[in-house]
Amino acid sequence: MIKACVIGLGQRGYFLLESVLLKNHDISIVSVCDLYEDRVAAAVKKVREEGGDARGFSDWKEALNVSGVDAVFVFSDWTTHTEIAIYAMEKGIAVASEVGCEYSIDNCHTLVRTQEKTGTPYMFMENCCYNRDELLATSMARHGLFGTLIHCSGTYSHDLRKEIAYGHVNRHYRFDNYLHRNCDNYPTHELGPISKLLDINRGNRILTVSSFASKSAGLEEYIATRPDATEEMRSAKFKQGDIVTTILTCARGETIQIRLDTTLPRSYDREFTVRGTKGMYTQTLNAVFFDGEKEYWEPSDFARKYLCNAKNYEDKYLPSIWKNITPEQQKAGHGGMDWFTYEAFTDAIKNGTSMPIDVYDSAVWQAVSVLSETSIAAGGAPQTMPDFTGGKWIKRPRLDVVEM
Repeated sequence: MIKACVIGLGQRGYFLLESVLLKNHDISIVSVCDLYEDRVAAAVKKVREEGGDARGFSDWKEALNVSGVDAVFVFSDWTTHTEIAIYAMEKGIAVASEVGCEYSIDNCHTLVRTQEKTGTPYMFMENCCYNRDELLATSMARHGLFGTLIHCSGTYSHDLRKEIAYGHVNRHYRFDNYLHRNCDNYPTHELGPISKLLDINRGNRILTVSSFASKSAGLEEYIATRPDATEEMRSAKFKQGDIVTTILTCARGETIQIRLDTTLPRSYDREFTVRGTKGMYTQTLNAVFFDGEKEYWEPSDFARKYLCNAKNYEDKYLPSIWKNITPEQQKAGHGGMDWFTYEAFTDAIKNGTSMPIDVYDSAVWQAVSVLSETSIAAGGAPQTMPDFTGGKWIKRPRLDVVEM
């Protein structure tokens, strides 16, 4: 049984505590922590309702110092993820860190060196790496259906205006990030699966980051329409551009394009796309197109011909975790990918195997935020991505998150 601490009990943290962690029979929650007493009380109550006995804290170091803690689940403010992870690893406590962004390259280096020095297990919990669409496309790529891979793209396209604008009202930290930074502050949902597909840190690596930001208008115009907006909200001048586009180059010659799009009205989409010499996959239409098939010039014609035709390849190429998903797993957040992500962490601890999304992945993906900020300030000038592996990327073997 893994005795675990949970740090951060806001919307994401409490949801995963309730829907995933307390339903995983390999985990026993022994301590919980948040800055707000009502959140701590609710979490302690929930653990006890499920037959456990957790102690509550407002100081995360005290929560980690509870006797017998084996692992920590970090759901706190982005600014605290690395500090908590470093402290925990130095104490030999395995770390499951929720996704976010970094604020300095030095932090990324320190995170990596601490894990290398201590050998403590660390996993970056990027759930989109376990999503059905991304895994199907990756499996098809592994079997050569798209030929030589040339380019991948994706976005975090999510209308978060209400969540950001009411951040201080709802005790959420995104408001401050958008107020003070101009960068791709949330790159990992699209970059994670793409990096796995392109073997980043395992035979390939990201070389440069170039980013471009539009002006900032979406949040301020949204707030102006809200009769319940606070004076702080109305007077805010946000630095974050509404659309941030980033181009990354890779050692093997591929390019990656990602986009942050969270402050304008739109539908949710990650737009995960794979391009190769023999074909393509597009998540928006859940469609594949292969060389030799008739081209359709009108988008509506393409949609009628190819919409959702990727389903035709699921029997042969969809990984077994999705073929055998249970109703309980489907209910555990984002259709099941949350369950698979956290199960992978506990399985790696139990079996003593490598974390499928490791500290090098975490450092590179989060460093994109830092480098994008520098690039935008320099008019889009390319920024060099550090080699956090110290050259080990050249010989590190491929490690897919699931068997393909």
